Amino acid sequence: MKLTGAEIVCESLLKEGVEVVFGLPGGAVLPLYGALSRYPQLRHILVRHEQAAAMAADGYARSTGKVGVCVATSGPGATNLVTGIATAQMDSIPIVAITGQVPRPAIGRDAFQECDVTGITLPITKHNYLVMDVADLAATIKEAFHIARTGRPGPVLVDIPKDVLQGERAEFVWPEAVNLPWYNPPTDAAPDQVAKAAKLINQAERPVVLAGHGVLISHAYEELRQLAEKAQIPVITTLLGISSFPTDHYLNVGMPGMHGMAYASLAIDRADVVIALGMRFDDRVTGRLRDFAPNAKVVHVDIDPSELGKNVKPHAPVLGDVKCVLRQLLPLVHRKVRVEWLRSVDTLRSEHPSLNIRETEALLPQFVLRQLSQITEGKAIIVTGVGQHQMWAAQHYGFKDPNTLITSGGLGAMGFEVPAALGAQVGCPDRTVWSIAGDGGFQMTMCDLATAVENNIPVKFAIINNGTLGMVRQWQDIFYNKDYCATVYSANPDFVKLADAFGIPGIRVTDKSQVASAIQQAMATPGPVVVDFVVKQDENVYPMIPAGESVREMMEEPSPAELRHER
Repeated sequence: MKLTGAEIVCESLLKEGVEVVFGLPGGAVLPLYGALSRYPQLRHILVRHEQAAAMAADGYARSTGKVGVCVATSGPGATNLVTGIATAQMDSIPIVAITGQVPRPAIGRDAFQECDVTGITLPITKHNYLVMDVADLAATIKEAFHIARTGRPGPVLVDIPKDVLQGERAEFVWPEAVNLPWYNPPTDAAPDQVAKAAKLINQAERPVVLAGHGVLISHAYEELRQLAEKAQIPVITTLLGISSFPTDHYLNVGMPGMHGMAYASLAIDRADVVIALGMRFDDRVTGRLRDFAPNAKVVHVDIDPSELGKNVKPHAPVLGDVKCVLRQLLPLVHRKVRVEWLRSVDTLRSEHPSLNIRETEALLPQFVLRQLSQITEGKAIIVTGVGQHQMWAAQHYGFKDPNTLITSGGLGAMGFEVPAALGAQVGCPDRTVWSIAGDGGFQMTMCDLATAVENNIPVKFAIINNGTLGMVRQWQDIFYNKDYCATVYSANPDFVKLADAFGIPGIRVTDKSQVASAIQQAMATPGPVVVDFVVKQDENVYPMIPAGESVREMMEEPSPAELRHER
């Protein structure tokens, strides 16, 4: 039987094992929605803004390891996906975005709600397609999913004109295999590259592992643990690498960089070999490049050849999947006891504690996150936005399980936390999911509280409410002569009343004594809950290495002037 293009899309999604689609309908994509109504196996979750569709698909993909799917119409629907697609591209997240397009005869004629979405998204997708023939749809969608999930994952966009979705019909033929001669991502590395890396590691006296998101993507948790324990190597995790190695492991040294633990950055500074696994040496980790790890030789393992030497030139580049490479590497690495080096790292911890929370009557954001960690025993999925609350969550939440921090790392997109948490909870219905938001980022996507209510998605929404754009205010405080232009809110909504307007419980916390009971109450309440933590307004995140500087310019604690303002 011949099928319409819309039916072929639905059949193709089922062949790929898709169970849920996040989207918002519109004119050019209505034929697909007409078909979706006849495919109850495909659960559609209606969001309130297309940006939320892309970010929910992202959170779903990160929490499950599956490809997330989002749908939008042409023109503004497609452009509203862009921030979510760019987030997925920067953080290597497999999503497939399906967009409707104006009919083929109208393309290029400035038709109503027309835009060149393939041109717009070319720099922020791993690959994209404009499908002009209904007979090509099945093969295109199979290719899209294959490209999205393999190698270095990433977003793929499939743009389909309206008349391809509802015009002529074609036989549904699902390809047995994908034939892409130009696309051949590596798995195992070349033996000589692995041998060179092993030699550097075996010769090292002060090695560190710098574990990035690639460890999580390749599920190399056990291999990383074996390497660290066999060779007694301290493990430092990037922001996106957090939860790739247990925070309570004796070899875990935490997060480095701009707002990382001082002792982690100092350990890199003193290392003689840095073993970088699936990370991109971004500026928030390295600071001033010429001063990064000045005494170290670099082993860099990555599946993407463009990352090898892009920022830091490695002495031993290794091209391959992190899990596969570590399995190759482990037999070649010598078992060692590094008593002096581990003692030296412990000394750095004691001399530069970084994460102590000072005693004060003020409600500090750090205290909130530490309480959340203790009450959930470090086992919740934590989804953050971007800014101060993101850094405090990374610093003070003790992640026990792999792949439990979901955050917009590369793009740094405010508003990510609400929809991504919805996607993560849909993907992991039996897990506790907390969305950690600043009051600024929360207001960007709070409309999708309606999505949580409508679908009974039991995310717990914690708002770290300091009445400001916190990280921007911090930079103005430190670097711009306290010129707080456009960063202090004078008209925040009452978030408890807002929650009530959506028909969900809202809890306001203004005192330290209320924090634990509010968290426990939220977790004991079925369905979504909003908890408004009204914290100290002018609290800054420390440690801090100023942008473009090195570990030597690190600010480790609040200045006396800041502390004088504390009530």
